[in-house]
Amino acid sequence: MKRIGILAHSGEGAALCFLAAVHEGERKRGAHFHPHIVMDIEAMGASMADWESLDLAPVRARFANSVHRLAAAGADFFICPDNTAHLALEAPGADFALPGLHIAGVVADEAKRRGFSKIAVTGTRWTMEGPIYPREFAKRGLQSLAPEEDEREIIQAIIFDELVRGSIRDGSRNRFAAVVSTMKDQGCDAVVLGCTELPMLLDDSTSPLPTLDSTRLLARAAVEVAVSEKPLPSWRGGSLLR
Repeated sequence: MKRIGILAHSGEGAALCFLAAVHEGERKRGAHFHPHIVMDIEAMGASMADWESLDLAPVRARFANSVHRLAAAGADFFICPDNTAHLALEAPGADFALPGLHIAGVVADEAKRRGFSKIAVTGTRWTMEGPIYPREFAKRGLQSLAPEEDEREIIQAIIFDELVRGSIRDGSRNRFAAVVSTMKDQGCDAVVLGCTELPMLLDDSTSPLPTLDSTRLLARAAVEVAVSEKPLPSWRGGSLLR
């Protein structure tokens, strides 16, 4: 059994990913068995000003320190249940102390496997406006679409004013579902819940489109590595294109 290291950036998404990995391990290994998991988190507040200015170098440095601590705790590889964080994880710099699974690669592989063709990308403003999901979907011959600017601001506010603090509101669920419905009208056949807190609002039973739950997909992929169904990843930060 390989040990999973969770590099946490926001607490709610990381906690959901941790529990998803525990439940997936129990599904695979039997009652009360789960993977070995360690987690490290620094306060997201230390990085918020850097995110606002998209100054990725100091955020990457904090993540590198976190990966070092995970390695010292015995982790064999790491996952980061935070889609936006991958912008900093992909920034230039020395290799991380551990190899990691890339959340967008995991999600894009699942979209391809399920036969989707045009995926709505939701998440923080930086994820929706960033290059990572369009790139990973395009590599697999898939199209992607981000919400309009006013809709991006709605989702951004829901995430940072509510979800990262554990606040789940029916009104916000309805507003988010309305954005997804609009994207369905624009030809999307699935939606990636590209902030690891968004599954707290929508799932396949409440979403107008089939969901690609980045939180649970990453957890399941990590468990597959932990139980040696899949090999250790080789990515140690930087662009997946290199």
